[in-house]
Amino acid sequence: MICPHCEKNLLRKERPNNTCSHCRRRYALDPKTNSLGLSDLRVRRIVAKVTEEGRIAVAPDQLWYALSRRRLKDGNFAPGCAGASLFAGLVVGVFGLFTEIAYLFLASGALLLVSAGFALARAAGAGRGYPVMSRAAFRSEALAPWRSVYGELPPGVIDAAPPVPSQARKRAPSRAQPGAVLLCPDRSIRAFLITDGLPARYGIALAKDLDAVRALPTRGPVIVLHDADAHGELLVRHVRASLGQRAVIDAGLPLRTLRRLAQAVPYRDKQEKPDQETMARLTALGEFTGEELKWLGKGWCFPLVGVPPARLLAAVTRVAEQAMGSVDPERRRAASVGFMTWPGSAAQDHAGER
Repeated sequence: MICPHCEKNLLRKERPNNTCSHCRRRYALDPKTNSLGLSDLRVRRIVAKVTEEGRIAVAPDQLWYALSRRRLKDGNFAPGCAGASLFAGLVVGVFGLFTEIAYLFLASGALLLVSAGFALARAAGAGRGYPVMSRAAFRSEALAPWRSVYGELPPGVIDAAPPVPSQARKRAPSRAQPGAVLLCPDRSIRAFLITDGLPARYGIALAKDLDAVRALPTRGPVIVLHDADAHGELLVRHVRASLGQRAVIDAGLPLRTLRRLAQAVPYRDKQEKPDQETMARLTALGEFTGEELKWLGKGWCFPLVGVPPARLLAAVTRVAEQAMGSVDPERRRAASVGFMTWPGSAAQDHAGER
């Protein structure tokens, strides 16, 4: 790896205890000792991209997704097993040719079949979408060592660990009460929006759930910002049914659109897999195809933290302007095309990995 301080190329033996043997300075992350293969230089490079070179701040979970994106797309099923089985099978087979021992041919064939099985399973997508490092583990295995070495998080990454100050009971400068409510269950996204000033700028209160929405002193429109997964699809419908005639704007990620885009990378979490009751409710809506229901039932999700942060901020800003009635007719018609437009194949993906 390259030392992040003196830029010397270090062998494993030249960096004991995460210390460069040339400049004697400590670094935070060694790619050989964490499951994402992170290094300080790689983290800094991706941070610069997701923060637009420091123009915006991002939450730790947004950085986690940007660093995990390639692994989520490629999968991590039995890494190295196919190659190891293939090599062992060939070696045993060659040895069997010279010794003419029958059981060596059988062992060689078995190893080659195992290798083919691993290769086919990976090609079929086994293990794809499961993060090798969870969101919680990212904080302890990556951000904690970084803070220990550098005394703070990477520049541009906000500290979302303490309770985020709620904007729900704060009054906007020019309003006696919030003009609208933005309901978002993802705490990291709420922290991101607060840090980048969107709620204060538009006089919008943030809420984590329906109870928080009801407790707010406003009857303004409710913007529901959610992941594209089973729980998110039900959330906006539940909010509409619960609030009666109150205006509810679905600002969630468009499931059907994202599933057609190769550059939109989903993930899945075994702990968040929807239960039978959830899937029965989704099926009863009659709004999803059989393939979509199967996909949702496996726990797949296009998360808000996976949207390039600058794009997410711009999209939520557009919806906020609509909700507050502060856009002209031309911009209103443009915004009505859709909340989220994922980057096209020719667009630069600032949250991807290089």
